[in-house]
Amino acid sequence: MHPLKKLPLGLCCLLMIGSTRAQTKIQALIPKAEIVLPNVKGGFDLMAYDAGQKRLFLSAQDNHSVEVIDLKNSKPLKSLPGFNEPKWVFYHPETNTLYVATGKDGKVTAVNAATYKAIKTYQFKEKCNNLRYDQNTNELFVGVGDTFGAIGIIDLNTQKITRQIPLAGFPKQFEVTTDRIYVNEPGKGLIEVIDRKLNKVIAAWLVKSNKDNVPMAIDQAKHLLYIGCAGGSLLTMSTETGLELSRVTIPKDVDGVYLDKKSNRLYVSCGEGFLDAFQIKNGKLNLIQQFATRNGAGTGLLIPAAQLYVLAEPQTGKLPAAIRIFQPAL
Repeated sequence: MHPLKKLPLGLCCLLMIGSTRAQTKIQALIPKAEIVLPNVKGGFDLMAYDAGQKRLFLSAQDNHSVEVIDLKNSKPLKSLPGFNEPKWVFYHPETNTLYVATGKDGKVTAVNAATYKAIKTYQFKEKCNNLRYDQNTNELFVGVGDTFGAIGIIDLNTQKITRQIPLAGFPKQFEVTTDRIYVNEPGKGLIEVIDRKLNKVIAAWLVKSNKDNVPMAIDQAKHLLYIGCAGGSLLTMSTETGLELSRVTIPKDVDGVYLDKKSNRLYVSCGEGFLDAFQIKNGKLNLIQQFATRNGAGTGLLIPAAQLYVLAEPQTGKLPAAIRIFQPAL
C-alpha cells in the first residue's frame, strides 16, 4: 500500500443538538492525506513536531518505538526502537534534541535528533508521562508517578533534575503558564494548581465526574480550562475560581483536547472512534463537525505552525497503523 492515500472530503459531517445528531455543511477540519505505518503494532500516545525539517515524532507505545514521519513528503522516515512504553515526546529545536518520556521505566531520554542516538537519561522513581516546556526558563516539566504523583522539573541549561513537586495523585495531562501549573489527576478526581514561585500546590479543584479527567487545554487569555473526561464529557472550568462553567457530551475515551486559537475551535479526539470539532461562541461549545475514526484513535496533535491537525490511528486487526492529516478550515 502506498504511504500516501487521499481521503474523501466531507466525512461524517455532523452537528450535535441535545442527544441527537444532524448533518451540517460546516467544515472545521478538511481531510488531506493518510500516511500508513505498516510496521507499527498497536496504539499510540502523544506527538511532537519539528517545524524546521517538518518531522513528526510519534510515541508508538505498544510498539516500544518512536516513529519519525516526514510530513513534507508524507512518508515514514525512521523508527527508533528500544523505548520502554514511550508516552510523550518533546522536540527542542534550539539543540535539535528529542526528549522521550517512558512509562515502564520512569525515564526521560534525550535523543540527538540528527543521529537519533540517545545522549542522556533522566531517571525518575516511577512512570513518566506528560512533558511540557517553558521557553522562558528553559525548563522541561515531567508528569511522574503511578502509585504516587509529582511534577518533575529538568533544567535544560544544566541538564539536571532540579526538583519535584508532590501531588495528591498521579498526574495525567497538565498545562504550564508563567506562574501556574494546572494538573489533571484522574485517580483523585482533582485538578491541582501549583504556584511555580512557591513550588507547591495552592489549590485543589474537584472535577464532578467519575475520576476520569485525562486531557486538558488552556485558554490563558479567557482564564479557561477545557477538561476531557473519558466517560463522555467535556467541561469548561474557570482558572480564576476553579468552578465548572459548562459541560457537553462527547464520545467516550477522550485522550486529546486542542484549542485552535486562530479559529476559536476545540478539536477533541476520542478512543471510542470519533474526532469532534467544536466552535466556541459566546462562551458556549457547539459541535460543528464529527469524523468517524478508528477504535482507539485518541491521540491527536494540532500543529499551528504547519496549519495541520494530525490524528494517529492504531493498528487493529487487518488495518495497519496510520496517520490521518487534516487542515483546519479558516
